Amino acid sequence: MAKAVCVNGYKRPAGAGADAGERQAARKRRKADGGGGGGPEEKSSRLSAALFGEDCEISRDQLYELLKYAALGKCHNATQPSWCRIYHQSQLAGVVVIVLREMSQLHFYKFYLQFKHLRKVFRHRFTLTPSTNFLASLCGEGANLEPQNTAQGLTSTSNECIPKNSDLECDPIIRKYGGKKRGLTGYMLTLEEQKKYDYPIKGSPRCKGYIYTECDQQRTDSSPLFGLDCEMCLTAKGNEVTRVSLVDAQGQCLLNELVKPESTVVNYRTRFSGITKKMLLPVKTRLPDIQTRLKKILPRDAVLVGHSLNGDLQALEMIHPSVIDTSLLFARNEGRRFKLKFLAKAVLGKEIQCEQKLGHDPAEDARAALELAQFFIEQGPAKAAELNLEMLLTAEVSQNKAALQPQGCRVQKQLNEPPHLPTPCFLDCLQVTGQKPLLLGRQELDSSGLRQSNLSISNKQVLRRALADVPLSTFSVIQFSLGPEYTASHLLAGLCEKVRSKLTDMLTIYAGPFEENFCLKSVKKEFGRCGPICSLTVVTETHEPYVCVQYEVLEAAQLAVESLNGAEIAGSCIKVQRPVSAAMLDCDVLIKELELDVENEGVIYVAGLKKSLTETDLQEEFSQLKDLETLFLPKDLQSGRHRNCCFLKFQKSQSAVDALEVINGWTVKGSKLRSRNALASGHLWRWIWQMNHNTGKQGGNILYEKMEQLSDSEQELRKKVKKLDHHVKKLYRSLQNNTLCIILFPGVNSTHGSQSGLGLMGIKDDGGRSAC
Repeated sequence: MAKAVCVNGYKRPAGAGADAGERQAARKRRKADGGGGGGPEEKSSRLSAALFGEDCEISRDQLYELLKYAALGKCHNATQPSWCRIYHQSQLAGVVVIVLREMSQLHFYKFYLQFKHLRKVFRHRFTLTPSTNFLASLCGEGANLEPQNTAQGLTSTSNECIPKNSDLECDPIIRKYGGKKRGLTGYMLTLEEQKKYDYPIKGSPRCKGYIYTECDQQRTDSSPLFGLDCEMCLTAKGNEVTRVSLVDAQGQCLLNELVKPESTVVNYRTRFSGITKKMLLPVKTRLPDIQTRLKKILPRDAVLVGHSLNGDLQALEMIHPSVIDTSLLFARNEGRRFKLKFLAKAVLGKEIQCEQKLGHDPAEDARAALELAQFFIEQGPAKAAELNLEMLLTAEVSQNKAALQPQGCRVQKQLNEPPHLPTPCFLDCLQVTGQKPLLLGRQELDSSGLRQSNLSISNKQVLRRALADVPLSTFSVIQFSLGPEYTASHLLAGLCEKVRSKLTDMLTIYAGPFEENFCLKSVKKEFGRCGPICSLTVVTETHEPYVCVQYEVLEAAQLAVESLNGAEIAGSCIKVQRPVSAAMLDCDVLIKELELDVENEGVIYVAGLKKSLTETDLQEEFSQLKDLETLFLPKDLQSGRHRNCCFLKFQKSQSAVDALEVINGWTVKGSKLRSRNALASGHLWRWIWQMNHNTGKQGGNILYEKMEQLSDSEQELRKKVKKLDHHVKKLYRSLQNNTLCIILFPGVNSTHGSQSGLGLMGIKDDGGRSAC
């Protein structure tokens, strides 16, 4: 993923919150001033210009961080999100979330030219972890939202809500495992599940160089369990292990070792890892030493247990075939997961990860995960389901909230209020402050929680209601829908295949003709100066030899077409062009629109860098460029090493234009640089990489007659997308200035395949665009 390094640095936001009354007064003042910025004492809200963190795939929890802080501010104990910043939050006029149901990042780039408004207005975009039902997960509900399922089947005993036995069948644990006990082998992840949840797999290209534990003996229900947990620090390479703990089935610690990372540590993450620079100074142990020790300790039929164990194995760069993941074992709806700290308390009655301690203790976490798995295996799924963990979690959140109230109020509330269904945690936070959220679309909110509304409601009707009601609410969620007829698996698979094919063609160039015995090495070197090459092959079907070069980034292919067409390479004057096909007829238009995309404003692409150059070297080389704001280093998603290119973001567009003139032909450490305007942002770069490395995983082959249906459906879909873009445009124009607007393509997560979601966000300014 593209890694961001702030060159000129951002000031940390002062970020004063405000209560609901103060915000309402501020909004009235702005309205009286014409909705603009007001006098000098008022400042407009702004989003930070760079997404913070090593990865720009945003999870649902991270999205909640942003929504909670935007809606509540610091006065209500909301904190700045970990991955971006909102400046002057108290000046926000409101928060509007527009959900484009049944749509994913695939739809945005397949119909990029149709989304004319979205791509010209919203400067910030991020990949979103796919969600089956975003709104239900936002509300903290996992309930089935079919209209007929209105009863929740709850009875009251003392002060506890216990599900009726008949309703246990609806529990996600029972739906996954059934009610009967199994042996431990019944809870191990299958190979397909390991692939789905990003576990290292033997033979996978992404796991090249990983060490296999060689525990390949057949597992039985009496195979030994081992708890594993690691703590990581952020280094120049990415996440690297700094501490490893392994415990046996009796809870005895077999390994608890500090590990010195290979790369320079960027962030010790002491708050979570407990690791400090001082602790690692005397350490000599390296990752290969730990890998060797683990291989020696683990018997041939060992089963590893951990909480989100995929991250630990990825950091250890090890492959183990048999695992039990407690974050998946205690299943939840909508793909959500319980935290280890909560499970340890709710199931085992143990307090772990205490705030008094500095960071997590990996031995403690490994032991907790192991005991959770042992509980599940010994007691069975029915006992685990009877714990009613969702209700316990909601009760814990409510308790924490109630603890902030005066004691008299809490007692009176308990006496007066009968037991009731838990309200969604996020919306509950809003209602505590007196803000009533507005939810419009096929799912709406009433006193009993989230419910399915009229399925026949049209997008036009939703828009009409939104234009009338959004100005009256401080927090709104508006849902537009494609309709179920556009979510068929063959249609999604067909769209995916078409987009992948087009992206491949856009990343590919043909060059030639060359002499019969031309020097392939010199050709590869010359084309490599345009950017990272995925593959280079010689075309022999022609009278004279040509080469086919497939790049990893769009800018590299475009740079090759622009700078090498007509050049003399390897003794021949060559022509450079992209493949010619029906899908590529609008390639030039698409390239131009990508270049003009508001997200690429002030961003340039630089190629020809030596891979030996460090971040410090690059910062020093480019520091003389005026208004340079951020340096982005694309990394290989397998090796973690940075590529021979980078992206530079400038505070002003003109500064970017000036930099292009300076950089082209510039020599850095003996390497001649080439540059052009950027085409693909970080999240798009990652998505292109995933599309090209997931061939065949998104639904298989499509029959010929299905392709004909696809062609018809695609035409209808294109029209529908154009209307949706128009609806969003109309709604966005009606919003007050200083309104945070977030557009969500929730993504697809089903048995037929998974497609990442996409988020676009911005705070509306006087010009009608999103402000940075």
